[in-house]
Amino acid sequence: MESVNVSIIYYSSTGTVHSLTQAAAEGAEKAGATVRVRKVAESAPPEAIAANPEWGQHLEATADVEQASNDDLLWADAVMFGTPTRFGNVSSQLKAFLDTAGPLWFQGALADKVYSAFTSSSTTHGGQESTLLALGNTFYHWGGIIVPPGYTDPIQFQSGNPYGTSHVTGEGPPGEVALKAAEYQAQRVVTTARALKVGRSA
Repeated sequence: MESVNVSIIYYSSTGTVHSLTQAAAEGAEKAGATVRVRKVAESAPPEAIAANPEWGQHLEATADVEQASNDDLLWADAVMFGTPTRFGNVSSQLKAFLDTAGPLWFQGALADKVYSAFTSSSTTHGGQESTLLALGNTFYHWGGIIVPPGYTDPIQFQSGNPYGTSHVTGEGPPGEVALKAAEYQAQRVVTTARALKVGRSA
C-alpha cells in the first residue's frame, strides 16, 4: 500500500476545531496515513483571550501541540486545514500562516497536493460554507487538488455539508455526527492522495 503523509493544520480558540482535528487525525491514521497535527500561532491580544475563560483554558490545554511550519506543507502529500469562521471567512491566525507560504508557492512546491478543509461557527448560518470556499481560493492559487467530502457517504446526509465538516458551537461540543464526518473526510483525503501517488508512479 502506497504511503501517504497528511498534515492537519488548524486554528482553534476554545477547542471545537481542535476536536474536529483529532477526529480527522484518527480517520487519516485508520486509512493508513502518517499524520502530523499542527496548530498555527495564536496572535490574539491577551485582553481578548482573557475575556473568554474557555479560550485561555484551551490555549493551556494544547500547549504541547507543535506549531505549524512550512515544512509541514512540503512534507505532506495531503493537507487538511481547520478553522473557525470569522465573519464568513478564515480566521486571521490561519490566514497569517497561509500567507507565509508564498515562497513555496513561487517554487511550485505546493502544486498537485490534495487539500481539504473543515470549520465551525457559533450559529447555524454563521458562514461555514463561505469560510470553506474562501480556503478554496488559496488552494486554487497553489494548484492544489481539492477533495471535499461531498455526499459520498451516509454520514454526509446527516452532517449536511458537502464542502467540508462543520459544526455549530452554539449546540455544544462536536457530537458523534460531526466527529464521524471529520473522520470520513480525512479517510477520503487519504484514499484520493494514495490513488494519485500510485497513478503518478505507474
